[in-house]
Amino acid sequence: MNWESALTSFRAYLLLERSLSPNTIGAYLNDVQKFAQFLELESLDTPPLQVRQPELEQFIFWINRLGLEASTQARMISGLRAFYKFLLVEDLIDEDPTELLEGPRLRRKVPEVLSVHEIQAMLAAIDLSEPLGVRNRAIVEVLYACGLRVSEAVNLRLTQLFLEAGFVKVVGKNDKERLVPIGAEAVKYLRMYIDHVRSGLKKIRPGHENYVFLNRNGARLTRVMVFYIIKELARQAGVTKNISPHTFRHSFATHLVEGGADLKAVQDMLGHESITTTEIYTHLDTEYLKETIYLYHPRLKMQAPGAADPNTQPPQT
Repeated sequence: MNWESALTSFRAYLLLERSLSPNTIGAYLNDVQKFAQFLELESLDTPPLQVRQPELEQFIFWINRLGLEASTQARMISGLRAFYKFLLVEDLIDEDPTELLEGPRLRRKVPEVLSVHEIQAMLAAIDLSEPLGVRNRAIVEVLYACGLRVSEAVNLRLTQLFLEAGFVKVVGKNDKERLVPIGAEAVKYLRMYIDHVRSGLKKIRPGHENYVFLNRNGARLTRVMVFYIIKELARQAGVTKNISPHTFRHSFATHLVEGGADLKAVQDMLGHESITTTEIYTHLDTEYLKETIYLYHPRLKMQAPGAADPNTQPPQT
């Protein structure tokens, strides 16, 4: 089996058996192709079924020397692992050469988070006298109230809204469905938009009738348009952080965790498969931690910075 035939079979496996999206399939294939190109550049005429750990380690060293980001290196190694797992599942190899492969250590990046004040400022910047303002308010409310990805928001359908029960059915990655609670404020602006703005559109394009968020031409709102809306609102509200629609998802999770929410519940609402993905939201501001411990710890609450220690006797004069 040469690299071309192996990649063709791998593509079919990812599509038919793993049911992955075209973008994910393309990324996996590209990662494996990069490894095949490396073997060619190094004059290592090694077919895919004869690759062993040393060749893979040489490849990792090579991409590291190229100066690729650790996250990019880790993604490429993940693609190779998926490829050799496929060969193992198909009984084309007896041992997985990636089993003991070590990738770069990734520094977990703490996501940008908006404060409650900043979110309120952005909401206040929306002009509700304009129909599009009502729509934009509904979008932002839903993003923050439900912690949706931007793709989940633009693909939200009317038949997925259970507003009386206080839930929204979300279709996430790999078409996995989850129920997410939605608060009263988000429900209020969603109904205002649906009943008074969306219903007033002159025409809705065929095939777009069930989508919740539409543009002025009656077509489903795009991800790019939501990015533009959020960036413009941040500018109007004087928010200088580099934010995107995803920032509201981060803020949703962080504010829940800081408020004492159970990590498993947050994981379920975000649609994370692994709890370790959700644990990134356990980061807290150091000042918040200090304030909390001084307020609530029985041994420290009387000793807030600047306060006199009640056990200290005044100096004798």
